[in-house]
Amino acid sequence: MPSFDVVSEVDMHELSNAIDQASREVGTRYDFKGVAASFELNEKEKSITLTAEAAPQINQMLDLLRIRMGKRQIDISTLKINPVEMLGRKAIMKCDVQQGLESETAKKIVKHIKELGIKVQAAIQGDKLRITGTKRDDLQKVIADLRQQDFGLPLQFDNFRD
Repeated sequence: MPSFDVVSEVDMHELSNAIDQASREVGTRYDFKGVAASFELNEKEKSITLTAEAAPQINQMLDLLRIRMGKRQIDISTLKINPVEMLGRKAIMKCDVQQGLESETAKKIVKHIKELGIKVQAAIQGDKLRITGTKRDDLQKVIADLRQQDFGLPLQFDNFRD
């Protein structure tokens, strides 16, 4: 029985490379000369911490990070951006990297697939969604439709089996 998985994952190695590039650019820019500005990737918590002396600098750093992520083919909608916090003379912003499908989003996708009227079954399996059907063409229709929808995070289609 043909099936595939719907997942939302970020290549952490590519994200690390994008952060390194943005960090190097901040180090060479004239408007950041003499400013203690840094990016920090926490792979365990899957978050990025931006630190600078003022909130406008944080916003510039965030724009640089978005540009570098785009050039590395990482969807910027994977970042959940928290507000800037002022701690003494430092401005800190924490951005969470969203990995996997949350149960709410998975339920929305399942509901959308059922509304399509295509004879496939969708099952939530942890942080991914398994779609099975009797015909390969039906699965391809589901993939094509899901690519056109916006569920708030990027979707990838893995593990396609006949």
